[in-house]
Amino acid sequence: METRVAIMGIIVENTDSVIRLNTLLHDYGDSIIGRMGIPYREKGIHIVSIAVDAPQDQISALSGKIGKLPGISVKTAYSNVITHES
Repeated sequence: METRVAIMGIIVENTDSVIRLNTLLHDYGDSIIGRMGIPYREKGIHIVSIAVDAPQDQISALSGKIGKLPGISVKTAYSNVITHES
Protein backbone atom coordinates (compact mmCIF):
# COMPACT_ATOMS: atom_id res chain seq x y z
CA MET A 1 0.00 0.00 0.00
CA GLU A 2 1.18 3.50 -0.84
CA THR A 3 0.72 6.30 1.65
CA ARG A 4 1.30 10.02 1.24
CA VAL A 5 1.96 12.78 3.69
CA ALA A 6 -0.41 15.73 3.39
CA ILE A 7 -1.68 18.68 5.36
CA MET A 8 -5.27 19.89 5.47
CA GLY A 9 -6.10 23.49 6.21
CA ILE A 10 -9.62 23.81 7.61
CA ILE A 11 -11.57 27.02 8.26
CA VAL A 12 -14.61 26.70 10.53
CA GLU A 13 -17.12 29.52 10.13
CA ASN A 14 -20.14 27.61 11.47
CA THR A 15 -19.56 26.13 14.93
CA ASP A 16 -22.75 24.06 14.57
CA SER A 17 -20.68 21.74 12.33
CA VAL A 18 -17.85 21.20 14.85
CA ILE A 19 -19.31 18.02 16.34
CA ARG A 20 -19.58 16.43 12.89
CA LEU A 21 -16.05 17.62 12.03
CA ASN A 22 -14.62 16.09 15.21
CA THR A 23 -16.48 12.83 14.50
CA LEU A 24 -14.91 12.65 11.04
CA LEU A 25 -11.45 13.36 12.44
CA HIS A 26 -11.98 10.66 15.07
CA ASP A 27 -13.03 8.18 12.36
CA TYR A 28 -9.78 8.86 10.46
CA GLY A 29 -7.68 9.12 13.63
CA ASP A 30 -5.31 6.28 12.69
CA SER A 31 -4.06 8.36 9.75
CA ILE A 32 -3.69 11.67 11.60
CA ILE A 33 -0.10 12.54 12.59
CA GLY A 34 -1.00 15.77 14.37
CA ARG A 35 -3.64 18.42 14.78
CA MET A 36 -3.56 22.09 15.73
CA GLY A 37 -6.58 24.30 16.28
CA ILE A 38 -6.49 28.07 16.62
CA PRO A 39 -9.56 30.08 17.63
CA TYR A 40 -9.56 33.46 15.90
CA ARG A 41 -12.05 35.16 18.17
CA GLU A 42 -11.77 38.61 16.57
CA LYS A 43 -13.07 37.15 13.29
CA GLY A 44 -15.39 34.55 14.82
CA ILE A 45 -13.71 31.62 13.05
CA HIS A 46 -11.51 28.67 13.94
CA ILE A 47 -8.48 27.54 11.97
CA VAL A 48 -7.54 23.86 12.11
CA SER A 49 -4.45 22.23 10.63
CA ILE A 50 -4.31 18.43 10.25
CA ALA A 51 -1.22 16.48 9.19
CA VAL A 52 -1.98 13.03 7.77
CA ASP A 53 -0.15 9.99 6.42
CA ALA A 54 -2.56 7.77 4.50
CA PRO A 55 -3.39 6.42 1.04
CA GLN A 56 -4.27 9.27 -1.31
CA ASP A 57 -7.84 8.05 -1.82
CA GLN A 58 -8.40 8.04 1.94
CA ILE A 59 -7.06 11.60 2.25
CA SER A 60 -9.30 12.71 -0.62
CA ALA A 61 -12.31 11.00 0.96
CA LEU A 62 -11.75 12.76 4.29
CA SER A 63 -11.25 16.11 2.57
CA GLY A 64 -14.43 15.65 0.55
CA LYS A 65 -16.49 14.77 3.62
CA ILE A 66 -15.13 17.76 5.54
CA GLY A 67 -15.82 20.07 2.60
CA LYS A 68 -19.48 19.03 2.55
CA LEU A 69 -20.05 20.22 6.13
CA PRO A 70 -21.97 23.52 6.30
CA GLY A 71 -19.76 26.51 7.05
CA ILE A 72 -16.48 24.59 6.76
CA SER A 73 -13.86 24.95 4.01
CA VAL A 74 -10.86 22.68 3.49
CA LYS A 75 -7.81 22.65 1.25
CA THR A 76 -5.29 19.82 1.06
CA ALA A 77 -1.62 20.05 0.10
CA TYR A 78 0.22 16.83 -0.69
CA SER A 79 3.92 16.27 -0.17
CA ASN A 80 6.02 14.27 -2.60
CA VAL A 81 6.84 11.82 0.20
CA ILE A 82 5.34 8.46 -0.76
CA THR A 83 5.83 5.39 1.40
CA HIS A 84 5.35 1.85 0.14
CA GLU A 85 4.13 -0.31 3.02
CA SER A 86 3.37 -4.00 2.90
